[in-house]
Amino acid sequence: MIKMQEYGKEDFYKTAYGFVKRHSATNNAFIDRFAKGDISESEFLRFSTEFFHFTREWVAILSTLLVNTPDESDAANLTTILVSELGDNDPKKRHELLYRKYLRSIGLRPEDLVKKEQLKTTKAWLDGMRNYFAGDHFEALGAEFGLENMAIPMWDKILAGFNVYFKKNPKYAKADIEYFTFHRELEIHHEEAMEDVLGTHKNDMEVRERFMTGIDGILKLETDFWLGLADKK
Repeated sequence: MIKMQEYGKEDFYKTAYGFVKRHSATNNAFIDRFAKGDISESEFLRFSTEFFHFTREWVAILSTLLVNTPDESDAANLTTILVSELGDNDPKKRHELLYRKYLRSIGLRPEDLVKKEQLKTTKAWLDGMRNYFAGDHFEALGAEFGLENMAIPMWDKILAGFNVYFKKNPKYAKADIEYFTFHRELEIHHEEAMEDVLGTHKNDMEVRERFMTGIDGILKLETDFWLGLADKK
């Protein structure tokens, strides 16, 4: 974990942003292998199943952060992201429904997966989000900053992996990946919503430390999520 020194506003966010982009959450053995399409069928299906748990629970998790956010401008940014997840006032575009279409296109029934026991690493990641978002406010904002800013490299690696994997496994070539392509297009706006998330507290060194603790903590749990998807030898 980096220790924040006397950075100015712009340098602080630049440093935090760079920390996220270099983090093992999107630079680890499994997702790097995934990006090359170098995964087994069981790993592909395990990813698809476990990521569904995130997709289903994310709205409730983000709502926890929203209701625990005292600052109105911060809450406005979070509301924008939450409304987007719910389809921007069109229930048919709710993001979980897009993921359900993906699951059915690869032969999985989402209704069978809803109650499926999560991997321990998946559960730890989701529980970690809930715990951060219900706890210290500035750690929570750091966790959300980390999640939103790691998303673009994550989607890029997933989409690159699909491109290779589906060519090698033509039975999945007609997979409906709108959920993934749609999110890749949205993420730049989510990053923008996080650009000055600390608001008037951005020059408080103690706040910065708590913010960075949230970033690193949630992304370590996400690293474990990805590593937990690998076939066990």
